[in-house]
Amino acid sequence: MKYISTRGNIRPVSVMEAIKVGMVPQGGLFIPEDIPLISSQKFSSWINLSYAQLAQEIFSLFLADDFSEQEITEIIYKAYRTENFAREEITPLVRLDEQLFILELFHGPTGAFKDIALQALPHILSHILKKLSFKNQLLILTATSGDTGKAALEGFKNIPGIQIVVYYPFQKVSKMQEWQMLTTEGDNTQVMALQGNFDDCQNAVKQIFANRDFNILLAKKGFELSSANSINWGRLFPQIVYYFYAYLSLLKEKHIQYGERINFAVPTGNFGNILAAWYAKEMGLPVAKLICASNINKVLTDFFNSGSYEINRPLLSTISPSMDILISSNLERFLFYLAEHQSSYIAKLMKELQERGRFVLEKSMREKIKEIIYAGYADEKETLNTIRSIYYDYHYLADPHTAVGIKVFRDYQKLDSTQTKTVVTATATPFKFNKAVLTALTGEVFQDKNNEFLLLEKLSDYTGLAIPALFKDWEKKTIKDPLICPKGKAWQGLLQILKLNNFP
Repeated sequence: MKYISTRGNIRPVSVMEAIKVGMVPQGGLFIPEDIPLISSQKFSSWINLSYAQLAQEIFSLFLADDFSEQEITEIIYKAYRTENFAREEITPLVRLDEQLFILELFHGPTGAFKDIALQALPHILSHILKKLSFKNQLLILTATSGDTGKAALEGFKNIPGIQIVVYYPFQKVSKMQEWQMLTTEGDNTQVMALQGNFDDCQNAVKQIFANRDFNILLAKKGFELSSANSINWGRLFPQIVYYFYAYLSLLKEKHIQYGERINFAVPTGNFGNILAAWYAKEMGLPVAKLICASNINKVLTDFFNSGSYEINRPLLSTISPSMDILISSNLERFLFYLAEHQSSYIAKLMKELQERGRFVLEKSMREKIKEIIYAGYADEKETLNTIRSIYYDYHYLADPHTAVGIKVFRDYQKLDSTQTKTVVTATATPFKFNKAVLTALTGEVFQDKNNEFLLLEKLSDYTGLAIPALFKDWEKKTIKDPLICPKGKAWQGLLQILKLNNFP
């Protein structure tokens, strides 16, 4: 299987090259030339597989051209061994009522769904470097709106031949998310706080990738760039696994019949997690509707409902900071397929977005979207109310991002006469957002002066839930000072981190 660019500006490449490079240097994202289709016979044979066994099957569909079965087995073992996750199922499914199920994706080492892919990607890249006899250091640049950063740092720490630098928006992630990043161990991990928002961080990374001269200079000093964001296909495709696993879990527990279609409701900012659900659908998973849930930065909701993508608007800081995004990079992949592989059309749209901050889809594409996606959003008050109601109705504790997904599902439920069973992806442990969750449950407003780690104990006492192991012994952790860098100076900050200040 070869990988092509969404903008048609590079020759088809192998999966190894697509993952190693991360994104198309000239602009654009790598996608598989063909999406594999799972036969009904093969799909039915998967029902009793463990998560790791299922991952082996799905990883093989995308990696087998360049990786041996033994190599894929080794990657799967290192990524999904039980000591990496707090639950044996990796992504357990929780039933709230006859129609609503929660897919918990936060039982990895950093308490966020990004762990599922970022426990695998470092080992995939490590194999690629060995297979290519790679001489340079692979330099991973990652932008984060909160959760990707820690998951990437944790996944890549102490991996030989790889350095990782994470850009996060200064003072625009939760205190817990920042603490997680700044306490990451490993000699090869660095963190940079950019004075801007997530889109500024993401644009900075893309601009560094696209700067040919800068890349040549880095190569002379022994560095070659790659990415751990979901712009890298190697970060995205492992997420397909848990959508199949959720469906198979429903089958195994006899909540659905074989072939019955279900919905997935996904809180999303960069459109990667819900895009993985769409890939699963295209591979044959019986999906009725994808429910795209946004917070008040509802650029995706407005786009799917109007066909106009508009980023000329303020980016607001919310209690669901991982969704505080206006430029949803993975949308480009989705539009490429809707446009029937017309890469020139996608290049035109992306150019309009870059130059004018907006683009408008053709009517035919808008009609296709309506068949696939329902889009909605939750404001801050609705998010808090949902956390509270779900807890008191079901005794289930949701973080703000998951609450956004549940609220938008409830909106769709009022319109869906079929009462289709729906899985909401729970993207983070509520203990990462204890201030907002406690406010939702108690009505008490907690100020910045409140120590968030003491609030961990308060939330645990209030709910009777144990504090996740990742926050144990928090006071003993060594906190690194981040490099604080002005917006627009990301590459200079990178040189400083790499100790290449005299670099021409």
